[in-house]
Amino acid sequence: MKKVIIYMGMVLSLAACAIENDIPYPIVEGAVTAFEVEGQCASQVGGSAAAKIDRTNRLITLSVNDLVNLSALKITRFEVSNDALIEVDPNVCMSPESFPTNGFVGVGDGQNTQVNFTDTVKFTLKTYQDYLWRVKVSQVVDRNIQVENQVGNPVIDPINKTAIIYVSKKQSLRTVKVNVFQLAGEHGTVIPDPTQSATYDFSKDLYTTFMVKHGWETTASSWKVFVYQTDETVALTSNVFPRTVSATVYGSMQNGSTPIVEYKASSESSWRRATLVSTSTTSYEAELDGLSAATVYQYRVTVGEEQTEEKSFSTTSKLQLENAGFEDWHQVEKLWNPWPSSGTSYWDTGNRGATTVGDSNVTSSTDTSTGSGLSAMLQSKYIVIKFAAGSIFTGSYLATDGTNGILGFGRDFTAFPKRLTFEYKYTSSIVNRNHKDFPQFSHLIGKPDSCQVYIALADWEPEEYKGQKYPYIIRTRPGETQHLFNVNDSHIIAYAQMTKGDNVTSWTKATLELEYRYTDRAPKYILVVAASSKYGDYFTGGDSSKLMLDNFNLEY
Repeated sequence: MKKVIIYMGMVLSLAACAIENDIPYPIVEGAVTAFEVEGQCASQVGGSAAAKIDRTNRLITLSVNDLVNLSALKITRFEVSNDALIEVDPNVCMSPESFPTNGFVGVGDGQNTQVNFTDTVKFTLKTYQDYLWRVKVSQVVDRNIQVENQVGNPVIDPINKTAIIYVSKKQSLRTVKVNVFQLAGEHGTVIPDPTQSATYDFSKDLYTTFMVKHGWETTASSWKVFVYQTDETVALTSNVFPRTVSATVYGSMQNGSTPIVEYKASSESSWRRATLVSTSTTSYEAELDGLSAATVYQYRVTVGEEQTEEKSFSTTSKLQLENAGFEDWHQVEKLWNPWPSSGTSYWDTGNRGATTVGDSNVTSSTDTSTGSGLSAMLQSKYIVIKFAAGSIFTGSYLATDGTNGILGFGRDFTAFPKRLTFEYKYTSSIVNRNHKDFPQFSHLIGKPDSCQVYIALADWEPEEYKGQKYPYIIRTRPGETQHLFNVNDSHIIAYAQMTKGDNVTSWTKATLELEYRYTDRAPKYILVVAASSKYGDYFTGGDSSKLMLDNFNLEY
């Protein structure tokens, strides 16, 4: 009996050990934070070349030009969060044993990052868990043909290597003037090149054969080009995309013509002619600059004897940020709010999170750029248990999740400013805080802290929080639900930022020139964010960094 008891005790002890050691691993997300390849470019004119990183669906999409080979495309930058290990699919990697297993910026000696991106590629990021990411690469091959008296756009079939061009009845097939003949894209070659002669004869056979080689190819392939006469014509059309002090008029027309685009304010009697007019095959585009804000204009387009009807459009108002000089504040217990007590918020701060365990780290100050009134003072502090950067943003602080914030970023906005100006001072301290959840920023310890101010115009789809809709919801709590601002978000229409790591002891004017990534989309929201420590979102910075701000102004 004694042996049985001892045996049962040993079994129970072993079972207890098994249970005790069965501890779940923490959830540490492996996310792609930056991704670049050779030949990366925008998918359309005026667009952004940055990769679109969809963290929710773990999907990266990007475009490359027609000089690189998709089947052996080199990755030049692959940054990941939480020191995740990178595992590449050996079936698409040119040299799996030479592919880096850690995030990288630039390819080191002995490394080979060439991957076959002709189809979607899968990468696994390994932390305590495995995170499967997909990368889709599209190649931009701008195939284009433009000939005189062309009717409609050419039909170009790269699979069957054929092209069909239609010209008007009056155009002889023996003497076709060829202006553009890009069967292999911008960087490809065509032999013979019909643009090198005054005219080209397409009448000898049913089709004309050309040898075509893409920018990434070493050998050429044969293409058949058909040219047909037609009775059809292209209708003259006109459309407009108005902004604040400019507009774009665009439409279709008969090829070989030069459109005259005229415009005037509705209150004016005489017409002005647009000087910036470009044409492409059967389309045109004209830029109207020097317009007045919040004004009704009329425009018309003439090609030969044909003229469109007169149409009208209105430019937007020159909108400004509210409380842009930070004159309005009120205090509730320890919390300072950048709006009057009887008013509503336009700006908000991270104070609610900070004041759960300490004093406000964003307050008003009588130290101003003009010597009167108030300014905003943002201070970085270590408050009892966690580092907190002083931050202010256009939007609303929604809730505190533990010691983390849930924020509603952005305010309604429909204008097209060129730049943001403001006055600032900055005191940079040495970075002495880094949260354990973000070891990727530990290398900043001992270096000067940096402040950051950025502006974004966006057309996000509103997100809901507790029955209310906000332009963009931020969740700073680390883990699966974390949702931070993504500068490469495809909804960002225009963006500019300032990062400063030096001490600026006197009030200094800063100018942020907006870069418009898309010129045919109107913003719905504006986001301006400032922080005394750039990596405050990641609880990294210096305890005594301080950023002073005054007189924000949007210029048009």
